[in-house]
Amino acid sequence: MNAPIPRHATTCAAIGDDALDLTQIFEPAIQIAQWRRPPAPEIVDWLNAHGDSLGTGLRQTLSPGQTPELGRFPAGAGREALAEDLRLLAEMLGELLDAPTIGLRLEVIRQAMCPRLHVDRVGIRMLCTYLGAGTEWVEEHDVDRRFLGAGSGGRPDLMSGLLRPGFRIEAIPPFSVALLKGSLWQGNAGRGAIHRSPAVPCPPRVLVALDAGWS
Repeated sequence: MNAPIPRHATTCAAIGDDALDLTQIFEPAIQIAQWRRPPAPEIVDWLNAHGDSLGTGLRQTLSPGQTPELGRFPAGAGREALAEDLRLLAEMLGELLDAPTIGLRLEVIRQAMCPRLHVDRVGIRMLCTYLGAGTEWVEEHDVDRRFLGAGSGGRPDLMSGLLRPGFRIEAIPPFSVALLKGSLWQGNAGRGAIHRSPAVPCPPRVLVALDAGWS
């Protein structure tokens, strides 16, 4: 049995080995909450075998307790395990945010989608990478927000002044579930988790992004 990963907090992130650790996202200073969990071999093996048959992924809107429809993907126990895990994550996010629907995007990525560091214009988004490298992020004290987006003047992150000397790029491990606050979360204007997509040296990369819906 693997030893549990200890809970710890950084300046902007709360990381633990229990699903309940995700509730720390509601702490004002916390911009990222992570539930670290081990990969599910059944899902990983199925994705490795069928990654080229998944197209670009899928988008669905789920009601509470609804299992996403993956019928157009190759059959197998891994597909059923993935569907059940997606159902679980959608249900968790719905309960956390008291949302009647959840928008699900299962992305099959063959090149970096958002290689620049940025903040999402959302309230709270849930991410989980099933295959490939996880989403990268930086500590609050490692960046100067004045150089985010247009403030960079079009210069790369390494040259714009965004990253302070001695900065460190962190990564969300595969299969870990993360909640990231965006700039639209109440009281979070001018803040939000600063993150980016990793490079995709061995495509595809497979991840899910889930957003709460109220309409």
